[in-house]
Amino acid sequence: MPADETASPGTPAHAAYDTVIVGGGHNGLVAAAYLARAGRSVLVLERLGITGGAAVSTRPFDGIDARLSRYSYLVSLLPRKIVRELGLDFAVRKRTVSSYTPTVRGGRPTGLLVGGDGTRDSFAALTGDDREYDAWQRFYGMTARVAERVFPTLTEPLPARGDLRARMDDADAWRMLFEEPVGVAVERTFADDLVRGVVLTDALIGTFADAHDPSLVQNRCFLYHVIGNSTGDWDVPVGGMGALTDALAAAARSAGADIRVLHEATRIETDGTRAEVTVRSPDGEHVVGAAQVLVNASPQALSALLGEEPPAPAEGAQLKVNMLLTRLPKLRDRTVDPHRAFAGTFHIAEGYDQLATAYREAAAGHLPAAPPSEIYCHSLTDPSILGPDLAARGYQTLTLFGLHTPARLFTADNGTTRARLLEATLAELDAHLDEPIADCLAPDAEGRPCIEAKTPLDLERDLRLPGGHIFHRDLSFPYATGETGRWGVETAHANVLLCGAGAVRGGGVSGVPGHNAAMAALGR
Repeated sequence: MPADETASPGTPAHAAYDTVIVGGGHNGLVAAAYLARAGRSVLVLERLGITGGAAVSTRPFDGIDARLSRYSYLVSLLPRKIVRELGLDFAVRKRTVSSYTPTVRGGRPTGLLVGGDGTRDSFAALTGDDREYDAWQRFYGMTARVAERVFPTLTEPLPARGDLRARMDDADAWRMLFEEPVGVAVERTFADDLVRGVVLTDALIGTFADAHDPSLVQNRCFLYHVIGNSTGDWDVPVGGMGALTDALAAAARSAGADIRVLHEATRIETDGTRAEVTVRSPDGEHVVGAAQVLVNASPQALSALLGEEPPAPAEGAQLKVNMLLTRLPKLRDRTVDPHRAFAGTFHIAEGYDQLATAYREAAAGHLPAAPPSEIYCHSLTDPSILGPDLAARGYQTLTLFGLHTPARLFTADNGTTRARLLEATLAELDAHLDEPIADCLAPDAEGRPCIEAKTPLDLERDLRLPGGHIFHRDLSFPYATGETGRWGVETAHANVLLCGAGAVRGGGVSGVPGHNAAMAALGR
């Protein structure tokens, strides 16, 4: 049953629960399912009319039967352990191609296609020999070994830094990923600008940073993008991201959790042993008691609920665009079929120097002249998100994710800046197409082109992501520090836990913070 049909507004059935979970995003639902299965009475409060948060599927275009993953769109960090333990009716599919990156060499359109039997030949055609391909194999062999050792720790109590280093058992990998800016490793390992850029993009998704940022925020982003399920693969959720939300809501509800939409928590009061949560609903305002409260929201929202000083503000830096096409566009590089090029991640203006230039321009307060972005086509791998008529007619979806566009660039005039950025971003895509992308856009029921764009300010408004930051705040390394608790979800209050993306080892569609908060709540 769809997530928006699993609950209805109304006063909770009783006034006290073992656990109240604030926020019905995917992490909150994971925690609810685990706790309810352990015999706890659980109430989930969701302010919107549906559960899922950013992990939802919607039909964004009027009169069009296409259910798109509107915000988050690929799955890598969701442990199979969670899917198995909660008995989720949810599956993912592998993409046939990892990535395609178009460029021009010697005045000729060409590109780098990664994935499948032709990868070595594609490297050789681009660079003239096998050196970059061999370097690629060595580098990602290293990240694969790191993934095998690090990923299983995400659903265990936080390891100490030294223990994680010993578990990795690779001093060179530890230095490259945990101690020096990832740009050093990229430049030392690869010589080709385009190859360097493809590697670096994993360090910049949702993260506004230079390759050599001394804070290593880019390293943390890179790490989480290459360790998923011990392989680093980014898979397509069958049925769209909403299929995961639906499965989680069903699992939580079948275990006995009480899920209430249109119920917004406005305040939490706690003495460390018992808590009271003030709730605003269509029936008015009321108070619910609980032994524990789990907050599936940002650290800023947690502070506001507790009436405490908020942490430093976060800032998102991405453009999210959804499109529906009547057909895939033809490419200027005639050596690759568009159905192959768009099956993986299609990189645009993401050469190494291009990424550095875009960062400098945005840091100086300007939209990048050549906005970097990447696209993928969900419907090539999973056509089930399209209605039967659209699928039969060859329609396709495109999801575009733009980099290096921090929220500060949109504060003066979000609408106008959004339009300018979208135009410039599509122009960079068109530079590699044999026909404008606009000619391929499907019309909605009113004849308008099926395309929507979301800036960080739009995401802040729609989803209450602080500053539009898709990870709620900068990612952290997955080890314990003096500021973390045993599971990385603890707060200053013994019976209040953070189970959203802002927890240690949060970010992305993973369910990891939800799992870890549930384990902490159960005292495991």
